[in-house]
Amino acid sequence: MKKKALSLFLAGLMTISAMSGCGRASDKDNLQKGVDQADTEAATDDKALASGQEKELPSLNILNDKYRTTYEIFVYSFYDSDGDGVGDINGVTKMLDYINDGDDTTDTDLGCNEIWLMPISPSTTYHKYDVTNYKDIDPEYGTLEDFDNLVSECHKRGINVIIDTVFNHSSSQHPWFLEATGYLKEHPGLEFGADAGESGDTLALTQALSECPFLAYYNFSNEKQQGYEPVAGTDYFYEARFWSEMPDLNLDSDALRQELSDITHFWTDRGVDGFRLDATTYYYTGQDQKNIEFLKWLKDDNKDAYFVGEAWANAATYQKYYESGIDSFFDFEFAGSEGIIASTVRGTSPASRFAEALEKSEAAIRGSYDTAIDAPFYTNHDMARSAGYYTGTGGEDKLKLAYGLSLIMGGNSFIYYGEELGMKGSGKDENKRAPMYWTAGEADASEEALPAFMDNVSAGMCKGPKAMDYFKMKYPALDVQTTDPYSIYNYFKKAIRLRNTYPVVARGTTTMVKDLSDQDICAFTRSVTDEEAKNYLESADPETVTGSDASADFGPLSLLFVINTSDEEKTVDITGTDTTKNYQELSYQLNTGETVSSLADGKLTISPYGVAVLTSDK
Repeated sequence: MKKKALSLFLAGLMTISAMSGCGRASDKDNLQKGVDQADTEAATDDKALASGQEKELPSLNILNDKYRTTYEIFVYSFYDSDGDGVGDINGVTKMLDYINDGDDTTDTDLGCNEIWLMPISPSTTYHKYDVTNYKDIDPEYGTLEDFDNLVSECHKRGINVIIDTVFNHSSSQHPWFLEATGYLKEHPGLEFGADAGESGDTLALTQALSECPFLAYYNFSNEKQQGYEPVAGTDYFYEARFWSEMPDLNLDSDALRQELSDITHFWTDRGVDGFRLDATTYYYTGQDQKNIEFLKWLKDDNKDAYFVGEAWANAATYQKYYESGIDSFFDFEFAGSEGIIASTVRGTSPASRFAEALEKSEAAIRGSYDTAIDAPFYTNHDMARSAGYYTGTGGEDKLKLAYGLSLIMGGNSFIYYGEELGMKGSGKDENKRAPMYWTAGEADASEEALPAFMDNVSAGMCKGPKAMDYFKMKYPALDVQTTDPYSIYNYFKKAIRLRNTYPVVARGTTTMVKDLSDQDICAFTRSVTDEEAKNYLESADPETVTGSDASADFGPLSLLFVINTSDEEKTVDITGTDTTKNYQELSYQLNTGETVSSLADGKLTISPYGVAVLTSDK
């Protein structure tokens, strides 16, 4: 019996003892009533603690469109289903109930409704960004049949599947490159022009291209240039910006573009819902407009698929890429240890800056493309994990708030696996891709039943990349965190549920409330019009709209967010501004510990590092 239950049980015994001489009930009956009362009150108390607020959580209202909450998975380190120490496709399938069990009445899954699989095709490396066959599954991970089963199981649970697509480069062991370099070794003296490939102007090169079309798939040169590597045994060079074993593809080649079209349709025909595009700013290095042109071609060729692009650059650059029509680009301005979120949580920037930046970013994105969907994230596989961003007193609270801020941003929100546990990992890439921390063998499951997905989870622990350093995690494993109502894991679940409860969180427009915002307080509304709500509903499911009032199906058309970035309670007067005076219901909150926020007589008291969400009574 847990401590709280025990105290209630003892209180029950005291009550029984006082009543036993009155002849109203037998000692045995009263004892049983005391136990039942203790268990009931303890369960109720635990539910309140886990939710972090004083009343029942609102019902879920999840729309089936491109505004989702996406869980990024490095398959190699996620879950090992066959005992070889390497994660695999079947392991992901086995743990889908952890991500989303497809049952809205349960509260044992994270609530994510999309997964992004990092590269899964055959490769020579552990990370698999050097692809040798774009239309298959790496044998370490399984088979195409395993993948088809994963997609089917995902769709049963309402989970979309996007896969990493590496079109900037292939592996040096890809048959295209082996054919091309093999031909060059046997044919010295070819002259490559500035537009190496099909535009060569010599008869010899024209003849060569007819004999070996794969010469046009890469960027070959007769001279050593920046970012070029020598073709072994020849006087030729090839472009390889990231690594000598990753030759860059020549995306000007019509023949190659047809290959890439066949690749994307191969996967969408298997049920894939979309693609994460790797290194889009390097398709044509230093040539944004050519990159945008290629992306436009790619989207036009796959109109129904969802695309999210990696354009690791400043905001002005990646926002410009929306001109391509690609659905989303990762919002790097807010991410990482030096991004807007981290600086807001640390207090090096005023809390108000978060709302200001949201307003500015949303305006820039929608100004480029009216159906653009932001892609907020906090960390990914190329960044140090966020557990190392905050040290000293309040570090865990700051970590929770940082992800709270990320998950209340609009668009399609992305979470890197293990961040919901506060996993560590920095330095070389292998350290950032450590095994999912399912268990450390420390849990005392006798205290409370663990979720069903934890059955035999220790057997699925992965070894991780071979070159990974050994390091001890800062926060407990999942099997411990599931039983702690104040854990990082349970905070994540609550934040994701907020997105799944109010469609306006992901789809609305941010307006800062300047009169309430300052160094420690950030206040803003997130709103849609009635017409916009109807359009979102019809896009998700034309049969969803049941009347003229979209709010009946969409839920609140506007929410007020008030965020406290300090370690002390703060009180603000909601009635003090025309913008906020009608938001008189505290409908949801995210708290990092026991202290909760409250609203009374128009005065909102926000817990330390708390997020309060209010709905309007008009």
